[in-house]
Amino acid sequence: MKKITNTLLVVLISALSVSIHAQTSSPKQPFFPKGTILYGDINYAGDTLKKHLLDIYLPPTAKDSYPVIIWIHGGAWMLNDKYADMGYMQKTVQGFIDNGYAVASIDYRWSTTAPFPAQIQDCNQAIEFLYQNASKYKLNRDKFGVIGFSAGGHLASLLTLSNNNNVKEFYPNGNKPHFKIKLALDFYGPSNFLSLKGTDVNDPKSPVNLLLGAYAIDRPDLANIASPVTYVDKNDPPFLIVQGEKDESVNYTQSVLLSSYLKLAGVKNELIIVPNAPHYGVMFDAEDIRKRVFYFMDEYLK
Repeated sequence: MKKITNTLLVVLISALSVSIHAQTSSPKQPFFPKGTILYGDINYAGDTLKKHLLDIYLPPTAKDSYPVIIWIHGGAWMLNDKYADMGYMQKTVQGFIDNGYAVASIDYRWSTTAPFPAQIQDCNQAIEFLYQNASKYKLNRDKFGVIGFSAGGHLASLLTLSNNNNVKEFYPNGNKPHFKIKLALDFYGPSNFLSLKGTDVNDPKSPVNLLLGAYAIDRPDLANIASPVTYVDKNDPPFLIVQGEKDESVNYTQSVLLSSYLKLAGVKNELIIVPNAPHYGVMFDAEDIRKRVFYFMDEYLK
């Protein structure tokens, strides 16, 4: 009996050590509210790739489960990581935690390593991981929302709108994921690559051409497959779309176009064009924008 007891004790100590290692109350981002719990650098694909990691931030107030906002960073599909965009959106990030939402920030492979559809495959796989492990991390798997910035806005829109379809190329194993997205928050993400303006359309190293692995103008079929507007239908969830009027990287008509497609399909959406705002920055963390963000979240995620 003593031998069994000792063995059980070792198992319990081992399990406790794993739990302590995985969870910390000191998030890597110092602007998260005090007491925020972090599960950091979780591998969602069962491999050793650094770009297949995600972080989960939980509010300090204990609950059985939390609605989740999934953070998809920008960076032209070839820069940055799961901490990007948070620095200029600090009040919004703090508001997520203060209002009782969990935040899951995901990494994905860069286009310089793997061209499209690798990025959307990674996003779908990461969110499916969150869905399948929801109880482990106290996440409400029926209340998933996404927020994305620039390239991340494109990926957030694309995975949300294609979720009603069975696009096997968008899933790493070809199997449609089980999760559903209840709300998409799209900050200046491209929506239609064939109408995306730019001076580098003929540059093989331009972000879009690197993403597609081909000139968009030469492969309109591929450009359409990668464009969120291709998948708009009446069953899509609500969208809040935010774009800078003076965006030098993504012409603001990209957001107008997405909003128009959603309106024609009868999908609830709101478009905010921020006067004189560039492609990104603290202007998007303004109080009036945050109010709309949390109105949509409280309406469709709580």
